[in-house]
Amino acid sequence: MSFENENTWNQVVERRGEEAFHEKFEKAIYDLMARLEEERTHFIYIGGRERQTESHFALSSPIDGTITLGLYPKGTPKDVSDAIMAAEDAFRVWRKTDLPERLRIFRRAAEIARKEKFDLAALLTIGNGKSRREAMGEVDMGIDYMEYYASQMELSNGYDGEVRSPTPGEGSKNVMLPYGPWAVVCPFNFPFGIAMGMTTGVLITGNTAVVKPASPAPAAVYALYSILARAGIPPGVLNLVSGSGADVGATLVNHPKVEGIVFTGSLEVGQNILRSTKERKYQIPVILELGGKNAAIISDKADLTKAARGVVSSAFGYSGQKCVACSRVYVHSAVRDEFLKSLVSMTGEFKVADPRKRDCRTGPVIHSQAVLDYEMAVSIAKRDGKVVIGGARITNDGMERGNYVAPTIVTGLPESHPMVKNELFLPILVVQEYTDLRQAVENANNVVYGLTAGICSEDQQEIDYFLDNIQCGTVFVNGIRGATNGAITGVHAFGGWKASGSTGRGSGDIYYLMQFLRQQSRAFPIKKPS
Repeated sequence: MSFENENTWNQVVERRGEEAFHEKFEKAIYDLMARLEEERTHFIYIGGRERQTESHFALSSPIDGTITLGLYPKGTPKDVSDAIMAAEDAFRVWRKTDLPERLRIFRRAAEIARKEKFDLAALLTIGNGKSRREAMGEVDMGIDYMEYYASQMELSNGYDGEVRSPTPGEGSKNVMLPYGPWAVVCPFNFPFGIAMGMTTGVLITGNTAVVKPASPAPAAVYALYSILARAGIPPGVLNLVSGSGADVGATLVNHPKVEGIVFTGSLEVGQNILRSTKERKYQIPVILELGGKNAAIISDKADLTKAARGVVSSAFGYSGQKCVACSRVYVHSAVRDEFLKSLVSMTGEFKVADPRKRDCRTGPVIHSQAVLDYEMAVSIAKRDGKVVIGGARITNDGMERGNYVAPTIVTGLPESHPMVKNELFLPILVVQEYTDLRQAVENANNVVYGLTAGICSEDQQEIDYFLDNIQCGTVFVNGIRGATNGAITGVHAFGGWKASGSTGRGSGDIYYLMQFLRQQSRAFPIKKPS
């Protein structure tokens, strides 16, 4: 079965159906707001059953603090242990479920998500603060992961295969087998798309899972669970426990019955997971994606208008809360002033608004702590460099009730400055200049991260040098969708080098699923025909 990307917005534009898209989205927002008044209390799910918890945490929308998203369960270490036991029990049957049945379940899940894509996008707008195009793009990502991984499992026959007979009378076969229960720890910024990719990778290969949503954004993970349950995932194969990192997250990743961990999130938490797994009796697979400090290099031989447009899109889409966000720019000194002028102009036109509005380009940051982090970073930038645009909280047009901050550009920082080296996960872009491409690439590489990078140049020698020397897993040359972002499932492998990743294998690619399987080589006698 061939795979094609979902690409909802591109199809809308091709059919000139923008108005119908907006109407469907706005109806989905209206319906969701009505449901939020009724669906207040949520549960955890263990072995296919709802479980009440003794305590909950209230969650409000980042777009407007007066919008209550509901009460979400505070799971306990016992809940986690029970969920892992349920996953272990279910594994005995799920691992033997034939591949065609597993594929049917995930294709049914993709079809459910496809039919409900506007409801899912609305949930990401209200729950995460995403603009409607960003939200729909994430829903498409989740659908693409399910369809693409199903197609890869089908094409490879589960990565099993006969091999040559080494000696007369002996047969050989290589099989790829699942491990058992996995911990799936989800990020707040792509709680449907990335979470669905990780969960699909675990389950479609025959493993079972306990999923922990990020506390700032659990709603889309609950939707993910519902979709897979309705598609036919058996009880216990997928379990969901929400709660704090200390009570739920730490217990989950450190549990001795967990046979694998897949995590997308911060560098600090990811490194703690790696350290803790080294204390086990034996090593388990740990698949990590830990963000980036992504740089774009702007040559004096670049189309500066296109380059500025790509940088602004990468830096300020979803308010800089993407692991692929462009947070550093190295621009050639000969075009620095001209480029910066275009960059500032385009940033000023980048509309920050309530993401329920049609003209919103970007919405709020995820919570009040992110606002405080932004204000602290801006004060440091003003002290040590120059803020050329932005640098303030936005409080007009009702946005005082949400977590809105202005896209910000900073210049004049020394290369060793923490804002040049450390991931901020905020709409703050640092602009540096260079005279020698080798130095620019060296500076781009001189961070612990290695997720994405880009170059804007019309000079093939410069492009070749960049590609030969940049230390990142996903790179863009004159990026069409953004200076440092735009990976497409089934086309580009998305994964990081150095501290940005743990395996050197990217998601959305032919090699990703094999990380959830372990190889067994079998030798056996062949009976001669009588």
